[in-house]
Amino acid sequence: MRIIVFGASGGIGKHVVQQALEGGHQVTAFVRNPDKLSIEHPNLSIFQGDVMEAEKVEQATAKQEAVISTLGPTRPPVPGMMETAAKNIVNGMQKHGLKRLISTTGAGVRDPKDQPKLFDKFMKALLTLMARDVLLDSEANVSAIRASDLDWTIVRFPRLTDSRHSGKYRAGYIGKDSGSQISRADGADFILRELETGEYIHQAPIVSY
Repeated sequence: MRIIVFGASGGIGKHVVQQALEGGHQVTAFVRNPDKLSIEHPNLSIFQGDVMEAEKVEQATAKQEAVISTLGPTRPPVPGMMETAAKNIVNGMQKHGLKRLISTTGAGVRDPKDQPKLFDKFMKALLTLMARDVLLDSEANVSAIRASDLDWTIVRFPRLTDSRHSGKYRAGYIGKDSGSQISRADGADFILRELETGEYIHQAPIVSY
């Protein structure tokens, strides 16, 4: 499958690119700085661009079969970046008739199927207090994707670690079947598994141990 990965030089993005190549996919890595992606492979193409530039995103999505976005807020945060990125990706996909999108976000973005417990509510309140603008931008990112006519899946992650790739994790909803962490490698594993199975189309599971 021809896949473009936005955020390919990030923590999860690098694992998605590597595992997708190992799985036989043709991968286009969309990055601002190619020097940050050290992976080399015959089936890997590099597209240099900024997700804030709609024209670049539209060009990059041409001739792809699926889109994966592992973008996250920058440090320091760029106001509205996540929402703009989502809108640009959705518009680029619609321009070229693409349907399949898998995008990631944090556990602070909630879903109607969640049943948060007291601790979950406390963590959400803390996140709102400490990083309100980032959380609101992430929520706007997800809202833009949900409002589209794409075959989207939103993959939510709790705390990310650099632990090993085990291939063992669970997908569920906050308060019902969710843990507090997952490795970036296993997060990437779930993304690519979901790309193949389509089990969570139009859903937003949280993936954790």
